[in-house]
Amino acid sequence: MGSEPLTVATVNVNGIRAAFRRGMPAWLTASQPDVLLLQEVRAPSSILTEHLGPDWHLVHHEAPTAGRAGVAIASRLAFQAVRLGLPGEPTESVGRWVESDLLMPDGETLTVISTYVHTATARTPSMAVKLAFLERATARLAELAEGRAVLGGDLNVAHDERDIKNWKGNRGKSGFLPQEQAYLTRWRELGWVDAARTYAGDVEGPYTWWSWRGRAYDNDAGWRIDYLWCSAALAPSVREVTVDRAPGYEGRWSDHAPVRAVLSQRDPLGRRASR
Repeated sequence: MGSEPLTVATVNVNGIRAAFRRGMPAWLTASQPDVLLLQEVRAPSSILTEHLGPDWHLVHHEAPTAGRAGVAIASRLAFQAVRLGLPGEPTESVGRWVESDLLMPDGETLTVISTYVHTATARTPSMAVKLAFLERATARLAELAEGRAVLGGDLNVAHDERDIKNWKGNRGKSGFLPQEQAYLTRWRELGWVDAARTYAGDVEGPYTWWSWRGRAYDNDAGWRIDYLWCSAALAPSVREVTVDRAPGYEGRWSDHAPVRAVLSQRDPLGRRASR
């Protein structure tokens, strides 16, 4: 993708106004992402533009209900095309999927996606809505699998036992149901690569969400529900993946931590990312 690396970051801000009050600007200055994938913006586009400033190309898929959901892509590179939502998306899913095509320095196209999958509750109609959204997302990822693409977002699904501290206590609960996890397995079968898992290896976490309550953060009792998934064609370009966990509770500006990947033309060790 040219001689310069590209940094892609994804984060559920849990409200852009609150995130900026709590310290998100300092993280932006330190991490310097080139592409920023945001979830749960919870504000009109005018507020998002005001907070990020004029140096970004911005596309925002707002939720129809104020203070709910909303996904956005902010990019230092100009958009070649943008697409809001998924085919057949019902009203209750609006504000949960946005795509853009970026023209890279090498002249090729990179498709970037920001998505937010709602939590839902097991054995209720809300879970049927969540699974239907994951079905539509999977169909779209099948269409994009042959190109260079990256999906970032809060999926509200822990893929396996390594992705949740208290996995035994969460059996049968939303976010850790086999029917939810099966969609992420299907993504892997389509050739998509879970970048953070690939580069972290067979370890617990690294977690990306912790409750605001109690000592969950201090005890690292979290969930890994925020992901960067790369298509097979893009995966060999992943140089490193970092979860930007604040050093302490007081330094948090969201209940989620950003996940950040550095992409280069090729892995400096000449490896292909495994799945």
